[in-house]
Amino acid sequence: MTSVARASGRTAVASPRACRARPRHAGRVAAQVIMITACVLWLIPILFALYVALRPYAETSKYGYVSLPHRLTLSNFVNAWTESDMGRFFLNSVWITVPAVIVTLFLASAVAFVVTRVRLRINIALLIVFTAGNLLPQQVIITPLYRLYLLIPVPHALSGSGLLYNSIFGLIVINVSFQIGFCVFVLSNFMKTLPRDVDEAALVDGASLWTRYWRLTLPLCRPAMAALATLLTTWIYNDFFWAITLISTGNERPITSALANLQGEFVSNQNLIAAAAMMAAVPTLVVFFLLQKQFVAGLTLGATKG
Repeated sequence: MTSVARASGRTAVASPRACRARPRHAGRVAAQVIMITACVLWLIPILFALYVALRPYAETSKYGYVSLPHRLTLSNFVNAWTESDMGRFFLNSVWITVPAVIVTLFLASAVAFVVTRVRLRINIALLIVFTAGNLLPQQVIITPLYRLYLLIPVPHALSGSGLLYNSIFGLIVINVSFQIGFCVFVLSNFMKTLPRDVDEAALVDGASLWTRYWRLTLPLCRPAMAALATLLTTWIYNDFFWAITLISTGNERPITSALANLQGEFVSNQNLIAAAAMMAAVPTLVVFFLLQKQFVAGLTLGATKG
């Protein structure tokens, strides 16, 4: 139905295409408003933490945290770095995160390759087992896992106590165990979209299973691997639950659980804790910006046809 308007003695008819464009434009504006609002709401706690970290403790204790600043300083960042020994705990997080991410991606890609490229009777059952692991809450197994960590011996080169408990190696094992199921699910679905012609041609030419996996399939999975590497780095680096459960001494703790060292018995300097939290978040931001293009490409693969 066309709308007719008379102006200056002339008749103007709105085209159907223009009528359809108006709802699309309105929907696009509404989507942009929603996204901007969501971004602002997400940034408010971060900006407030940065605002608190830049203010002296004496000023906030006198005027309150929700007040205009009289002076901004970087002393909280310096004090948080020195008082909590963040350098050592940051290295602990690196020793936990990097091996855990590499081992998880390697094992998950190998399992996904077998499930999608090798014909076995147990392929579906294998995929179900790894996928079902994502449905198991961590809190359910905390007690039996804690007792197992107190009983399982490991070489002293991996743990000073000779046990999985209270060791960096123990945190690597538990993070790999809980993250591998999700990675197998994602990579298996991604490998199903890859063309089988190259794999079948390599099989006809006599290529081994390892060659087909390492030299043919794995390079094609780089976008998905980069996206998973970004997510795994964020999840494992920011893990707090297993760090306080499976490690008792502060020397082996990662940087997330080490922030508790800044809390006092009766009074805590929230400005100092906010500064330490902001510094602890920097490595994940660096990893995201370094892998940003690959991360976006891995998430958008398969979103369009053709």
